[in-house]
Amino acid sequence: MNFKKTTLKEFRNLKGLLIDLRSPDEYYKGHMPNSINIPLFNNDERAFIGKKYKNAGREKAVFEGLKIVEKKFDQLIGDIVSENKKYINKTKSPQISSQLKFYCARGGMRSISISWLLEKIGYKSFKLEGGYKSYRNWVLNSFQDDRNITLIGGKTGTGKTKILKNLMSHNYQVIDLEYLANHRGSSFGGLGMTCQPSNEQFENLLAEKLLRFSKSKTIYIEAESANIGSCRIPNELFKQMKNAKRIEIIQSKKNRISELISTYSVFPDNELKNSVKKISKRLGPQRTKRAIEAIESKNWEDVCNAVLDYYDKCYDYELANNLNVNIIDIQDKKEKEIIELITKEEN
Repeated sequence: MNFKKTTLKEFRNLKGLLIDLRSPDEYYKGHMPNSINIPLFNNDERAFIGKKYKNAGREKAVFEGLKIVEKKFDQLIGDIVSENKKYINKTKSPQISSQLKFYCARGGMRSISISWLLEKIGYKSFKLEGGYKSYRNWVLNSFQDDRNITLIGGKTGTGKTKILKNLMSHNYQVIDLEYLANHRGSSFGGLGMTCQPSNEQFENLLAEKLLRFSKSKTIYIEAESANIGSCRIPNELFKQMKNAKRIEIIQSKKNRISELISTYSVFPDNELKNSVKKISKRLGPQRTKRAIEAIESKNWEDVCNAVLDYYDKCYDYELANNLNVNIIDIQDKKEKEIIELITKEEN
């Protein structure tokens, strides 16, 4: 059979279209970034084969699986050829047009089936040894590594995300957790965002990002709570973040409000109201009423003041427990000055 089992390290270094053979449900839960899903079995077929394996044994399950795949040969070939053409056009790499990388759950029946099919149509294929399970083991183990982390903290509206982007544009190592989680972290964090990745996929994206970085150099990360919307920072990494050096960004309340207005006033009133209602128990009835009435009258400064009363008190309490803090006042400072102040120890 014209395929080769490869370790994860070898697999990463190979060129070619990356195909996930698992069912759509498996793929949605978590997959290798940059892979595409060409499932051998749909969700119902996978459930049927799994039940057959449990009740009748492996041999019968394999037989039923092959019968399903046999009916799909034309569709599978068409999908593979079509997606490979897109990949070649996108990467401008015609020299690897007949080379494919693929994986299933554990490198078993689905990988063997597709390898046979690819051989018949002239493709050279590489299979990930141990499948997606081996990849997930690597992801989870990667968070155990010690890293040189510096947190960028600051109250709501201090422009921490802009600072991270500026650091990134100057080639510093930056993890933008909110970008990876597709959420800004607060009750307003989902506004204007598409769906968040699954927690498993968030971990995969985070591990891939960390893989690119030198462990000896500083990694700048925004100070976050453990949960960013529905995504949770892996425990081992979060422990390191809690013990990391922290740079606290100070900005005037006037500038913070201006920043918040420019970010959030563009969203529909009903979405803003729903975000306020999510924290109504913590805001209390008076501040909740004040914020909702201000949204209706488009008095954005009053909205910000009502909500910041709550968020600032929470933040002050959190910061009081952190002793390793370097405070930087960025009011009236230019981008270059801010970067120099943040990175002076690294430089």
